Amino acid sequence: MARLGPFSVAYLALFNGLLLAFAPLFWLVAWPFSYKLSLFIVTLLLAWWLLRKGLSPLTNAIEALKIGLLNFKDGEFSNTLSYEQGQPFSDLCALYNQSAHRLGQEKRWIYQRELMLDKVLHSAPQVLLLVNDRQQIVFSNYAARDLFELGHQLEGQSLVELLDSAPEGLRQALHQDQEGLFTLLPANQERQTWHLAKGQFVLNNQFHTLYILKQMTRELSRQEVAVWKKVIRIISHELNNSIGPISSMLHSGQILSNNVDEPRLARVFATIAERIAHLTEFVQGYGKFAKLPEPKPTKINVVAFIQQLQQQWQFDYQQQGDGALVADQVQLEQLMINLLKNAHESDSDPNDIQVKLHLHKNFSSIEVCDGGKGMTEQVLSQALIPFYSTKTSGSGLGLALCREIAEAHHGHIALQNRPTNGLIVRVWLPVPTQ
Repeated sequence: MARLGPFSVAYLALFNGLLLAFAPLFWLVAWPFSYKLSLFIVTLLLAWWLLRKGLSPLTNAIEALKIGLLNFKDGEFSNTLSYEQGQPFSDLCALYNQSAHRLGQEKRWIYQRELMLDKVLHSAPQVLLLVNDRQQIVFSNYAARDLFELGHQLEGQSLVELLDSAPEGLRQALHQDQEGLFTLLPANQERQTWHLAKGQFVLNNQFHTLYILKQMTRELSRQEVAVWKKVIRIISHELNNSIGPISSMLHSGQILSNNVDEPRLARVFATIAERIAHLTEFVQGYGKFAKLPEPKPTKINVVAFIQQLQQQWQFDYQQQGDGALVADQVQLEQLMINLLKNAHESDSDPNDIQVKLHLHKNFSSIEVCDGGKGMTEQVLSQALIPFYSTKTSGSGLGLALCREIAEAHHGHIALQNRPTNGLIVRVWLPVPTQ
């Protein structure tokens, strides 16, 4: 049954009231019926006109409020109601305008927060994937596109189809239900360790799964290097404490042996002095790795830098790009000396050793290539670890120090065998922001 509005009730009440008022007239007054009916209709029309005129402001106010509430329903809060003080519903119109202003402010604030959140999520180094219960991707950030090596948005794609072309380790990790570490081996790069975390929640009455993947390679390497540095500092401290007294006693023994006619003592003391000098140099080399100072990046004169290296080592040089090489020159020189020394000790023809410098706006990359035998997979996976060396006389700190220098510049280093023979060492160095 249809319900009557407030104004329809008013009109019906007017009609009933006039009908009751004219009932005695129809029964008691001896006028012609047509005259009575005409008088009733004229009175009804006049009363209806007066009532309509009196209710018009209320009708307009209620209609305006209705339109305003429909705007609220559609999320539009910029429209306000015009009114004059003392008019019907003026207080209600004022309250509506205040509510519209407040809701508009809240909407703009939420919009700004969404923009900020979107910026943060897209700029996050972690890979973020939000998938609905139909395994469709509804959100992905830039890191996710880089991981899947796609230059376009992933939204709307099927996760199952996307994983068909993904690396094996990533595909297995996302298909499994458990969280934890997994390993990737991208082409032309070193082995990477990742951590997967998942969370499920309801969004718009639909179950969603959020995948968070974090690159742990550098973090694990940093922790590993920190442990090695602590060990090196302890060993260096103990060795220095022993080398000092031994050197002093050696000097005293040499003075006392001057009065003794025994030629073998001179050879003994010379051998001890040589080994102490070697041990001191050995400790100092480890100390350089354990106490690497904070780099002070400056713009390097590339021509002078390369010429200085070519005075010490033979190599062919190539350069691309017009960017700047920005790094701590002393540390970068040490890094290049270590790499070039390794290249010349790899049984490579000196004519096959190359240095390629790529200068870009935001980063620089350095490649040192040789024509030696390369490395086995086992050696490649451990070559950057401190103390690991395949040389009988190696300290195992050359490449480890190179990695420490690269990461101190917020860059990284990678080793890869060349397709034919030899090794490529790539170093990425970002250009610091001003």
